[in-house]
Amino acid sequence: MDEVDVIVIGAGVVGLAIARALALQGRSVIILEAATAYGTGTSSRNSEVVHAGLYHPPGSLKARLCVRGRERLHAYCADRGVGVRGCGKLLVATRDDDVPKLEVIRTRAIACGVHDLQPLTRAQALALEPELQVAAALWSPSSGIVDSHGLMTALLGDAQNADALLAVASPFVAAQPAGNGWRVQTGGDEAFELDARWLVNSAGLQAQAVAAAMQGFPAAAIPPRRLAKGHYFSLAGRAPFQHLIYPMPVDGGLGVHLTLDLGGQARFGPDVEWLPADITDAAIDYAVDPARQAAFEAEVRHYWPRLPAGSLQPAYSGVRPKLSGPGEPAADFHIAGPVAHGVAGVVQLFGIESPGLTACLAIAEDVAGLVDAA
Repeated sequence: MDEVDVIVIGAGVVGLAIARALALQGRSVIILEAATAYGTGTSSRNSEVVHAGLYHPPGSLKARLCVRGRERLHAYCADRGVGVRGCGKLLVATRDDDVPKLEVIRTRAIACGVHDLQPLTRAQALALEPELQVAAALWSPSSGIVDSHGLMTALLGDAQNADALLAVASPFVAAQPAGNGWRVQTGGDEAFELDARWLVNSAGLQAQAVAAAMQGFPAAAIPPRRLAKGHYFSLAGRAPFQHLIYPMPVDGGLGVHLTLDLGGQARFGPDVEWLPADITDAAIDYAVDPARQAAFEAEVRHYWPRLPAGSLQPAYSGVRPKLSGPGEPAADFHIAGPVAHGVAGVVQLFGIESPGLTACLAIAEDVAGLVDAA
């Protein structure tokens, strides 16, 4: 095949969801993935949390797509047998000074369409989780966890059943306008060229580099990239918690929180380490320095003072593609089609960090709508 309707660049959870949506519309789709397997980047290096939509400004893409995406995700996982559990989340204020912030978050969440948050007194929070150190909390019953790899496998299966093709070890190299679309060159051991009417850039950490390699795409329409590395530590033994535990948000992230996998094993993270914006994929070090353990223990003990000493073990790390840096307000998702940037046949996605996993099916619907509208 040397001509297709759409080339989706990047086989993370968002790219796979987009490819599925477009293939189910009857379009011919090829997914280009630089790695040797799908979903090995940011999509496999996160907390696997299904977010309710608590933290984002009303009217933002993150708010809208998170709320709609959560509903779509639960229905999809139930239909496909993908592991998902609505274990709920406690957002905790460990100091009296932080208690008013909970009401600010609740009010904002209501404006975003999240109507099931419940304010809890200290006694009510301790009734749910007796090991907590807490002054007050918000209970979010719609938060949960999902098997991200199982989700990606299901999305890819749907796309392939609709005749989409996945080309791994096939990095996007460049594209030039050709006829009514684009001519794309790939790299790798089996480099090839093909034509497509549409390009969808869902390349995650490399989205800016991919956009810059599209001939004629305006540099002014490519937002600057910021990268935040987050480390995770796992807990040796079982945690005495049944729900996700989140502290108050911090600059660049949501604080070192406690999440559970579907087997009940606890992990903590991520923290925030800002990386140079121009760092290459090859230069990113995903190792977790054991020396970070002391700082992690200190953060966790703010809400779990009885954390056993020495019980945290280095687990893994991930890097989030962000559009805002330290000290700046959190940036929204950037999803732009031809009407926004002026270039026919291109949809660009930048800064698809959390809640991208939760929102993946809703993002895919919006991207498919941009292609339909052209």
